[in-house]
Amino acid sequence: MALNSRSVESVVQCPICSEKMESFEINPHLDHCLDLGASVKKEPGEEEEDAECGDRGEPGCKKARWSPAPAPGDGTQPGSGRESAARSPATGNRTQPGSGAQPASKHQARSPVFALFQKAQRSPSLAASSPTRTDAFTSAAPSQSVVLSEANQEEQKKLVSFQQLEAKPLAEIMRPGALEELIGQCKVLGENTLLRTLLESHDIPSMILWGPPGCGKTSLANVVANNSKKQSNTRFVTLSATSANVNIIREVINQAQNERKLFKRKTILFFDEIHRFNKTQQDSFLPHVECGTITLIGATTENPSFQINAALLSRCRVIVLEKLSVEAVETILLRALSSLGISILRQDKEADSMDGSKESEVQISIEPEAVQSIAYLCDGDARAALNGLHLAIQARIAEAKKPLSINGQQNTPIKNIVIKEMHIKEGLQRSHLLYDRAGEEHYNCISALHKTMRASDEKSALYWLARMLEGGEDPLYVARRLIRFASEDIGLADPFALTQAVSAYQGCHFIGMPECEVVLAQCVTYLARAPKSTEICMAYGAAKESVRNHKGPLPSVPLHLRNASTKLMKDLGYGKGYKYPANNV
Repeated sequence: MALNSRSVESVVQCPICSEKMESFEINPHLDHCLDLGASVKKEPGEEEEDAECGDRGEPGCKKARWSPAPAPGDGTQPGSGRESAARSPATGNRTQPGSGAQPASKHQARSPVFALFQKAQRSPSLAASSPTRTDAFTSAAPSQSVVLSEANQEEQKKLVSFQQLEAKPLAEIMRPGALEELIGQCKVLGENTLLRTLLESHDIPSMILWGPPGCGKTSLANVVANNSKKQSNTRFVTLSATSANVNIIREVINQAQNERKLFKRKTILFFDEIHRFNKTQQDSFLPHVECGTITLIGATTENPSFQINAALLSRCRVIVLEKLSVEAVETILLRALSSLGISILRQDKEADSMDGSKESEVQISIEPEAVQSIAYLCDGDARAALNGLHLAIQARIAEAKKPLSINGQQNTPIKNIVIKEMHIKEGLQRSHLLYDRAGEEHYNCISALHKTMRASDEKSALYWLARMLEGGEDPLYVARRLIRFASEDIGLADPFALTQAVSAYQGCHFIGMPECEVVLAQCVTYLARAPKSTEICMAYGAAKESVRNHKGPLPSVPLHLRNASTKLMKDLGYGKGYKYPANNV
């Protein structure tokens, strides 16, 4: 009984021809089946049989195959290997009906999987004359070569792009891979600049990329990574401070040391969000950047003077990337639209087609005003602009796929999709504000508010106040700065300015946001219009400077200015000779 069960378990089935056999026979049998599929040449008549099988929902037909005489001029010579392969019983050839010959065995019969090999070996003339298969095997085969027209190829590229939008953000898909594809940052990456010359010569120094989000820091690192792949002596590693730690850094450095010793390859380490590492963790880079084991490219949105270790900062060059201009963002958006095959509507509302697709396919177009709205609303952030465009495209496509229902009747989905300005503004409810309550922009905005009030420019002061409050700034912090301004820049020129500032602070403390916006706006306007005087600030500054710069021991308080609170102190001469000013008028 055990013997029978063991023999049953040793029987396996061929995945190609479905024949059952012993397990020790499966390997040579598979080699035979695969060789059979590679040697069989599909005839034009078989294509029609396969199409009929596909219409019936069957994966393939296993009919008896005829072996007709070779036609003249088909390339089959008598006695050649091709003729013998066509007439050999091992290849599963068919016989004439009534001749008494038996059809080929089951494992020798033509399998549907062979269509993958046969179609790849067909000549272009047969591929053009025979109908295209529609079964599941051919649709899933990546190696199938189908002759498409130029319009179909463009349409296929367009469909692939839209499929990529479902898996990746548009900003990641459109990330530039070459230096020529980088848009903006002409001051740093323009012609004949130092950084561009070093990048083109593949001589990458250690540097810190400092700039706002979406200005191209990661894209520049991606360009360096692509260039390093072309160089056999360079290795590129990408890490982020949000997921890495010191142990991972040590592993990368050990690998870099081994690569340098064994293969003479240098390692470029791109470390994103480097400001999230504290200064003790940043010390792990110091000796290895110093000796050249790694070339460090750090990316940060914070001021390196405050967030990066001074010792590490002295070993790297700081590259300042500016916020992208509206024209640069618009160019990036137009390039993305062109790659997706989305047309731009002209003023006469006719689409300027970019893809040459058929009228039966879905047409997607966008208004020029919508592109301009994204460019202005993203505040120089290319990532935010591309993601906003991505959101608008997905929303419009999803809406167009829903069939409209009028009076209970289902209509066909919309074929022409137009992305308008209102769709963009719906996705981007407000401008993409660049503000960080604990970062560089926090101090920049409060400095701008202070200086515009000092210049009596009330409109500009209100603008910077709105920038801070809309960015999420604490109103009490702004009120405290206004109290300081009332004494520092106005002082005795208008003594009521300090009263206004203190009252504004109390009002913000009582009612909070957003009601206290007008309280702060009133105080800012009053302080901007008030006369300015720095007399108090300068006088106290002079006194403070005198105390700090005094050489030797500080002089004691004169006896006539001291307070004689006891009889002993009075006997020592405290307060002697002091004359009360009110009594000597």
